[in-house]
Amino acid sequence: MAEDDEAVREFVSRALSYYGHQVTAVPDGGAALEALEKSPFDLMLTDIVMPGLDGIALALKATKVRPAMPVVMMTGFASERQRAHNLDALIDRVVAKPFSLKEICAAVDDALASRRRMPA
Repeated sequence: MAEDDEAVREFVSRALSYYGHQVTAVPDGGAALEALEKSPFDLMLTDIVMPGLDGIALALKATKVRPAMPVVMMTGFASERQRAHNLDALIDRVVAKPFSLKEICAAVDDALASRRRMPA
């Protein structure tokens, strides 16, 4: 998970861990890309608006490295949600901030489940 806001990063990490997911949390897109190049992940969860490599650029690069990996994005900005929706082929879901623990966990679970149902 890539999120530059430490409080949100901690909240989401704890929530997903509580629901049984293993979470690698990083503070920006560059660190997320480095982690993806080193290890396979079942899903990428990223904020859209981050300094340096933003979530959209991260998703574009990450899906080249791991094309089958689901991508869920978080944002509090309507214009950024629209940018993400223009990449429907790459992004499984965009979750609007503020979100509840239940909403973010459901988005992750839905993205993982939908990718598992896709033919190889």
